[in-house]
Amino acid sequence: MLNNDQDPWLAPDKLYHILFCLSLTLFFSKLASLTRYSFLHKYSIQIGSILSLAAGAAKEAADHFGFFPSAGASFRDAVADLVGVLIAAFALSICRKRVGSESVHSQTRRVLPV
Repeated sequence: MLNNDQDPWLAPDKLYHILFCLSLTLFFSKLASLTRYSFLHKYSIQIGSILSLAAGAAKEAADHFGFFPSAGASFRDAVADLVGVLIAAFALSICRKRVGSESVHSQTRRVLPV
């Protein structure tokens, strides 16, 4: 583990972690939503989030064991991964609600009294 001097909260590395996990969440969620299986489609945001967090955890484990040229595993990197996933999951859930409400309104027809 790194100490606070080697791993500042406001470092470009943290932004990369946020953007990477955000992108993975969006990618895996979209992939799950395109399948023909209703279970995967219904839980696509959760599936995307879990897979993205798993990738982030695997990367931190690889850092800890020295597979990548880095200073080692970092709790702050893991927090940045989580922030990226939360931003993506929030955005996806807002989009899903907006699209869902639009489709409900488009399916209702106005009936005029005769």
